[in-house]
Amino acid sequence: MTSVTAERIETAARTPRGFTLLLRLLAANWTFGRLTVLLPNGETHLLDGPQPGPAAIFDIKDYRFARRVLASGDIGFAEAYMAGEWESPQLAALLESFAHNYEHIRRLADGNPLMRAINWLSHRMNRNSRSGSKKNIHAHYDLGNAFYASWLDSTMTYSSARFTRAGMALDAAQREKYASLARLMDLRSGQSVLEIGCGWGGFAEFAAREVGARVTGITISQEQYDFARQRIFNAGLAEKADIQLIDYRDVQGRFDRVASIEMFEAVGIEYWPAYFGKIHDVLEPGGRAGLQIITIEDALFGGYNKRTDFIQKYIFPGGMLPSEESLKPVIDRAGLEWRTVERFGQDYADTLKLWDERFQAAWGDIRRMGGFDERFRRLWRFYLAYCEAGFRSARTDVIQLALTRA
Repeated sequence: MTSVTAERIETAARTPRGFTLLLRLLAANWTFGRLTVLLPNGETHLLDGPQPGPAAIFDIKDYRFARRVLASGDIGFAEAYMAGEWESPQLAALLESFAHNYEHIRRLADGNPLMRAINWLSHRMNRNSRSGSKKNIHAHYDLGNAFYASWLDSTMTYSSARFTRAGMALDAAQREKYASLARLMDLRSGQSVLEIGCGWGGFAEFAAREVGARVTGITISQEQYDFARQRIFNAGLAEKADIQLIDYRDVQGRFDRVASIEMFEAVGIEYWPAYFGKIHDVLEPGGRAGLQIITIEDALFGGYNKRTDFIQKYIFPGGMLPSEESLKPVIDRAGLEWRTVERFGQDYADTLKLWDERFQAAWGDIRRMGGFDERFRRLWRFYLAYCEAGFRSARTDVIQLALTRA
């Protein structure tokens, strides 16, 4: 094994020029953690940063991955993984190490300016109008209830759990998440609650059964709507919970409480005022909202808002994470008051790790469903590891936030 230096790279194994350039840039700027680079010709090189950080193996199978990275930055890096051009036995740790080193290797992460502009313009076309929202949601959530049921826990919950004790099972941690949100919004028996983005009905069932609230859950996913309605009926809660296939902008009436769990990320920055304006309008005076939202670090928001990342291109078209500071003025202008916030990003990292393990264990069943090939498997593994790395590195967080209407 050799430590990577500029001189060593120049003479290493007659590697292609593009790859040599990429490795030189990494070697000159690697700061956090240790990266062991395995080349297709059998050589091993070590990038050992001066600052502590994760250790991971970067196993390069095809030098062509370098061209993707130089052209499309971090999106090209993901596409190279999807194409099988590199591997890692510690995928999440590898991506976390790149996250810690991001500011030092940003030239690589940004890629070619032309490709960056093309990806940004493509993302901007995925606007979350009423028709656009349906298309964007369909791209992710309507992969099929059987697909999600194969690797989610028994609560069918696709958002961060809250682990309050060591060894806590995932389904128990999901119910704890529901309970903590109900406490945060002071949800009580007999109160009416609107849930914006009800998913497969997990919180609606919890709020109706465990709290005794009267729930109206809304979604624009046909698959989720069908599942959630049947779930509520099977649970004997049809008189307490009503699931509707409707856009949040079209909701009428007033409610004592509003809940929304990781739906806000799909709203789109142009529609943030409409989202919080709707919460204000449907809340009774003195009412409270409890929101669970994935956030990005305040210092990163400006740059993130000007480019497109892997998640936006391949997983959530039209998606946009807020920072806490970017939320506050929009909330204030909507006539809502920011009351309490709880942060638990490391719980999300743990949730994602468990999801990845469950996804891998279920892959045989998923593949037999049809329509899910090896590229899809690699896409989803990268997606889960990419998100885990974001929370482990604290570049992203998840919050439960209480708002009130005066």
